[in-house]
Amino acid sequence: MIRLLFATGNKGKLREAAEILGPEYVLSTPAEFGVTEEIPETGETLKENSIQKAQYLFERTGMSCFADDTGLEVDCLGGAPGVYTARYAGEHCSFDDNMAKLLREMAALGPDVPRTARFRSVVTLMLPCGDYYCFEGCVEGKIATQRSGCQGFGYDPVFIPDGFGGKTFAEISEEEKNAVSHRGKALRAMAAFLAQ
Repeated sequence: MIRLLFATGNKGKLREAAEILGPEYVLSTPAEFGVTEEIPETGETLKENSIQKAQYLFERTGMSCFADDTGLEVDCLGGAPGVYTARYAGEHCSFDDNMAKLLREMAALGPDVPRTARFRSVVTLMLPCGDYYCFEGCVEGKIATQRSGCQGFGYDPVFIPDGFGGKTFAEISEEEKNAVSHRGKALRAMAAFLAQ
């Protein structure tokens, strides 16, 4: 059994990580160790934020831990929302607000604008010796013109991954999503590293 602390309070992310990593991993959350405050994310890149979150948690608990930072990069918006993906519509807005803003901004650019986009995740693993390692995953796709599906979380109802016949992440099974997702690729790379 490998015990790891995951820097998230998002139940969807926690469930997804547990499914991807498999039964040989036992994942805990910061709240289980008394870390209930918002973990700072002041970096200018996904990698900086991922490292910052992992180091913050490690300094408070001394436990092996990992953190991810994920961004949705939409080409016609110059790579936005990017590092601001979780707070695109404002600091305390919901993912519904974020999706509404994204669809509004893309609609304002007109019907012929390319809708290509990608999800990118950077996972940082902190080990008890204080060393850290980063793993990256990416999935290409496009943004739908409207929300569709009820699976998943976050922007899943508007992101159409390549290779699924036009279905959004929210319209495919968790198993299908985890097999190709940005976070899945990064977490499997981390698991392969730990297996060595």
